[in-house]
Amino acid sequence: MKSNKEVTIYDIAAELNISAATVSRGLKDHPSINKKTKKRIRETALEMGYRSNTFASNLRSKRTNTIGVIIPRLNSNFMSAVLSGMEKVANEASYNLIISQSLESAQKEALNVQTMFNNRVDGIMVSLAYDTTDTSHFELLLKKGIPLLFFDRVLELPQCTCVMIDNRKAGYEATKHLLEQGCKNIFHITGQLTRTVYAERLSGYKSALQDFGLEYNEANVLITRLDEKAGTDAAEKIMAMSSRPDGVFASNDTSAVSCMSALKRSGLRIPEDVAFVGFNNDPISRVIEPNLSTINYPGFEMGQIAAQKLINHLNTENHINMTDSIILKAELISRASSRRTL
Repeated sequence: MKSNKEVTIYDIAAELNISAATVSRGLKDHPSINKKTKKRIRETALEMGYRSNTFASNLRSKRTNTIGVIIPRLNSNFMSAVLSGMEKVANEASYNLIISQSLESAQKEALNVQTMFNNRVDGIMVSLAYDTTDTSHFELLLKKGIPLLFFDRVLELPQCTCVMIDNRKAGYEATKHLLEQGCKNIFHITGQLTRTVYAERLSGYKSALQDFGLEYNEANVLITRLDEKAGTDAAEKIMAMSSRPDGVFASNDTSAVSCMSALKRSGLRIPEDVAFVGFNNDPISRVIEPNLSTINYPGFEMGQIAAQKLINHLNTENHINMTDSIILKAELISRASSRRTL
């Protein structure tokens, strides 16, 4: 009959006829223990089913070597790339990640923050939910000195680092590209403007129109959740407009592709009738025909830089500055969905 008794270092010491202190140092890879002894200790620990008491160790050190990550959605190619970058850096630095999703809900985001706090994470990296306006749930972390870093959808607080792209410039470049292809009436699909990423892309869109001598038309902007339905809704609106747009700039590739597909089903030609630029450079942008022009958003690099910044802060005795912003480069990728013969 199997025993439910937890195996301790004293059990391993008794099995190997060595001291518990030697077992403890061997499990921690201490240089004073020779390699052969370390190997015996580890093999015996594995065979006996020993589990280190990380909880007790964490209480003593006041560190868990765990970082919390809160993202809006897991089913996003961009967020998957960000998480891959974070995971790579965290693994190399012997940190673990606890990943949760807000499901675009401010209420769930606040619960996730509380759960991370209760699990004693050393720091938290957050991309804000779609509808977050009240940010008081972050105050507890700041009061307790828990480092907080925002990425992509950011909240610019004096004590926090933000890792992002120049969204205004990216919105300008996307719109400028369509204008240079001969578009005169450009429709913009965007997200909740309380999120600075979307507000700044809209600002870039407006600036490009102004620079080309075109007036901003509020009817040409659709604020949505940027999912597939948003794309089909945009297509329906475009088809119903008396002055039909000849270009579309969408704030993500999902809504852009969905809108393109719906317009094609309605008989419009891409890019001859309506030219398209999306955002993120998701794999779907290279599958749709014609291939979607898009803004390349360096998700993997963003994840790496965000994790490295936070871990450097945690591992530096006097802590490095966590109050700056890091702006990554994003660039337009021109493909067939926007290229016209002028």
